[in-house]
Amino acid sequence: MRKKWQLKLLLAVALLWTASAIVDTAQGIGHVDMVQAKGPVTPAMLIYIERGIATAEEDGAVCLILQLDTPGGSVSLAKNIVQRIAEARVPVAVYVAPRGAWAASAGTLITLAGHVAAMAPETSIGAASPVGMQGEDLPETAQKKEKEILMASARSLAERRGEKAVAWVESAIEEAKAATAQEALDAGVIDFMAGDVGELLAQLDGFTVQVHGQETILHTAGVNVHPIAMNPLERLLHAITDPTIAFILMTLGINAIIFELSSPGGYAAGIIGVICLGLGLYALGVLSVDYTGLLFIVLAFVLFIIDIKAPTHGALTAGGIIAFIFGAVLIFQSTSGRIPWPLILSIAGCTGGFFAFVVVKAVRAQTWPVTTGAEALIGATAEARTALNPDGVVFLMGERWNATAEDGPIAAGERVKVVGREGFRLRVRKAQ
Repeated sequence: MRKKWQLKLLLAVALLWTASAIVDTAQGIGHVDMVQAKGPVTPAMLIYIERGIATAEEDGAVCLILQLDTPGGSVSLAKNIVQRIAEARVPVAVYVAPRGAWAASAGTLITLAGHVAAMAPETSIGAASPVGMQGEDLPETAQKKEKEILMASARSLAERRGEKAVAWVESAIEEAKAATAQEALDAGVIDFMAGDVGELLAQLDGFTVQVHGQETILHTAGVNVHPIAMNPLERLLHAITDPTIAFILMTLGINAIIFELSSPGGYAAGIIGVICLGLGLYALGVLSVDYTGLLFIVLAFVLFIIDIKAPTHGALTAGGIIAFIFGAVLIFQSTSGRIPWPLILSIAGCTGGFFAFVVVKAVRAQTWPVTTGAEALIGATAEARTALNPDGVVFLMGERWNATAEDGPIAAGERVKVVGREGFRLRVRKAQ
């Protein structure tokens, strides 16, 4: 009987759940998916956004909200994101949020690519002039080419928003102009200004968008929001593109590898060093790096290593610390993120201290007496196991040695001092 009641209870729950789903469908209650892209435009961000769009296409979402907060990054990656949005079979609403967020540089293209574009109050967009890999101004001819290509892409995205929007986009690229949320709304660059996701959904309800040339009316009233989080790998790859974390990883990696090379056999330091350095180099490949700063950091470690091999009483180590600080300041000067001064000084001090300690050990090692080989026996004290008259046997360092007394005879049991060695025979004298 008990099993029958359990079966009936499970059946009733299943029927209630099915009925609820049918009612929700009949009432038109759906859901929207949302991804939150924050930080520089990186390969990890591209993968995350592509996965979000694919999920929204597969799970029947009304639309995908792409919440964006970026200082920009790789234009080629941004174009890949733009292309994926254009190919999406579900409307994509790009929402620059929360308050204080921005869609700068490459982020401007991503915002314009959305089927719907919106911004929260106190946000900004623009400053999309092209720059070199190190953030420097491009040569005149190259800059003109890059601007023309970028403006052509931006115009094609902004044309559906009107001539005023196209004019603003051109100024954002030509003159690095930026706009507040209200200014962007007035220029027609965005469709809505909303304080939060709930307010955005209320404004989107009934809005018509073009998806693959087909008009689609959005029904977002009362829908549920399904956040799509970055998976662990995406979070890791995106996190290490922070300039501070990239700098720490690179420094730890180099230190660990040098430590392993100086004291081989442990393997742990070498493995950790290779992993950290590999992640650091990945981040350097994504970020805009000033190679002058990178050269200063390499120079610093060269000076550290030379000071170990040919100790100069710390002079080269001091020079290495100065070069390391210069490199840390310069390496990411073209990015929006800067390495904090306290961190630079702390890592420089720790790295310099580590190598200074190694230098001191190296200097001391040069003055230590030899403790191995034949020379180590000279001056050692042994015990005569037989009478030395002048030849006999002595006991030294746990071994029996043939010996010849230079001032014999010496009785068995007396202490003797080693004064020389000829092959496997020691020359000894009475210990004073």
